[in-house]
Amino acid sequence: MENCDVLVLGAGAAGLFCAIEVARRGRRVLVIDHAKAAGEKIRISGGGRCNFTNTGIAHDRFLSQNPRFALSALKRFTQWDFIARVDAAGIAWHEKTLGQLFCDGSAMQIVQMLLTDLARAGGVLWLGTTLGDVRRDGAGFVVDTARGPVQAASVVVATGGKSIPKMGASGYGYRVAEAHGLRLVETRPGLVPLTFAEQELAAMAGLAGVAVQGRVTAGPAGFDEAVLFTHRGLSGPAVLQASSYWREGDSITLDLARGQDALAHLRAAKAQNGRMALRTALGQLMPERLARHVEALAGAQGNLADQPQAALARVAALLHGWELRPVGSEGYRTAEVTLGGVNTDDLDARSMQARAVPGLYFIGEVVDVTGWLGGYNFQWAWSSGWAAGQVA
Repeated sequence: MENCDVLVLGAGAAGLFCAIEVARRGRRVLVIDHAKAAGEKIRISGGGRCNFTNTGIAHDRFLSQNPRFALSALKRFTQWDFIARVDAAGIAWHEKTLGQLFCDGSAMQIVQMLLTDLARAGGVLWLGTTLGDVRRDGAGFVVDTARGPVQAASVVVATGGKSIPKMGASGYGYRVAEAHGLRLVETRPGLVPLTFAEQELAAMAGLAGVAVQGRVTAGPAGFDEAVLFTHRGLSGPAVLQASSYWREGDSITLDLARGQDALAHLRAAKAQNGRMALRTALGQLMPERLARHVEALAGAQGNLADQPQAALARVAALLHGWELRPVGSEGYRTAEVTLGGVNTDDLDARSMQARAVPGLYFIGEVVDVTGWLGGYNFQWAWSSGWAAGQVA
């Protein structure tokens, strides 16, 4: 039987980072993953350039039943700490909008950095190895694998959530948690495009492919970024962000003239040239196809001179508060993350260890901590992996 001090289940961002920290403490660590390659989510992230962290990390940009749970790990291993590791590895990077940091080159540079650090620290990696039951064995654990059982003093579950099943995502980590008495918070797709009923899709058919800078509000949260109309509904960064706060049956609100006074614009355009078509004035604020759609939706076609003030006010109100009711999302197939997971009440925030099961740890996406779009979830992976790696 294979034997190690710490067995890490999952060779993604959190699992690899945790294993590096464990190995640097002189502990014998083995990482196992069913995939053929390590760090596959890292590889495809950020358009292949890996949005590896964000300069604006704060606990209120993470969703959880207990949003403050993430604070301990995030404060002890910060975005600046990870940036220092990236710099030490000689990986060039740049900052995009909203504090998002990306590799100048390939995301594989981050994967290779992690694999190199793991190897240098003496960690062992098994890929293409299916995992089975995790059982208590005295003071430690025995984990069934396709290569035979593995005995370990500690087990770290870093198997992620259900997002992107074609890459092998599953609910394995949740099953391990439940088998050992830990509670789960309901899981659902997060950072995912929203879909609409056929009737609404038919009405918006001509908008597929149109993108606009706007604001999308769902529940208590609103996001100012790009909105993309698709053949199935809405996508784009602002929609993905809002999707984490949206629940079935709720509506969302679109502001298509974010940061502008649409009514003042229309009144000024009317005063300057009353013969201008309403759609032309709207086209100064948004793409032409969207301007035509808003004009029709508001029922205010014609020249500006033909529009009474009440009609202009109605159009402006629509621009700033177009209410839509999605019927669902594209699901785990395209979701970037999984909301919910292992209940943080059952974990120690400092170590990520299960309170009632000494030696069993849960890190990364499998935990009920989900970040905003833009590098937040990777930072949670690094920080939670680092926290468990100091004690496992």
